[in-house]
Amino acid sequence: MVATGERAGRKVRRRLTDPEDGVRTGALCYASRGFSLHAATRIEAADRRRLERLCRYVIRPPVAGGRLRFVDAETLVFSLKTHWADGTCQLLLSPQELLEKLAALVPPPRLNLVRYHGVLAPACPDRDQIVPGPSPMTQVEGCEHGATARGPRCHRVSWAKLLARVFQYDVTVCPSCSGHMKIVSALTDPRSVRAYLDGVGLPSRAPPIAPAHLDRQLEFDEAA
Repeated sequence: MVATGERAGRKVRRRLTDPEDGVRTGALCYASRGFSLHAATRIEAADRRRLERLCRYVIRPPVAGGRLRFVDAETLVFSLKTHWADGTCQLLLSPQELLEKLAALVPPPRLNLVRYHGVLAPACPDRDQIVPGPSPMTQVEGCEHGATARGPRCHRVSWAKLLARVFQYDVTVCPSCSGHMKIVSALTDPRSVRAYLDGVGLPSRAPPIAPAHLDRQLEFDEAA
């Protein structure tokens, strides 16, 4: 139902095709009524790379930009990846209705969105036998450029690992010997930073900021 705008109280406009019954799409996979169950993916407990890939797939955005397009200034069409049981293949939304639906997906503050059941439930007595405990302290060989041993693992991901995930470049790896490095000192004085960058042949001024693109909200306001 639409809660605001000229179509308040009405159902969301839809485009229909012939309904499709639930089908088995593969081994341990089944699709029915717009939902799909996929139980054929298994990941070993120590395979952190595949686990991270699965987590990135799970937390993907709720709306794929490739399936959303403008029909006119007041209508958007969102194509469904899987047709609903009644044959719905596309949703017709106004810009205000789209924002309304997206706002409904924003969870309240401090609400846990992940629910565990069975042996993974927090109060299950057998949970400790399945869920691994705290990781032991690991030691790595340092490099001659200032690397030291790592401390115990923590739940918060470091800024260096986040940069490596986004830009595929690990700033903690020494370019000379491939050993692990650590921060020795941080320059905060502008004159010291400028002198160091000029000394190593790097630009000491930030690149110019490109002009921002025209905000689509301004177009909505003008059309209204």
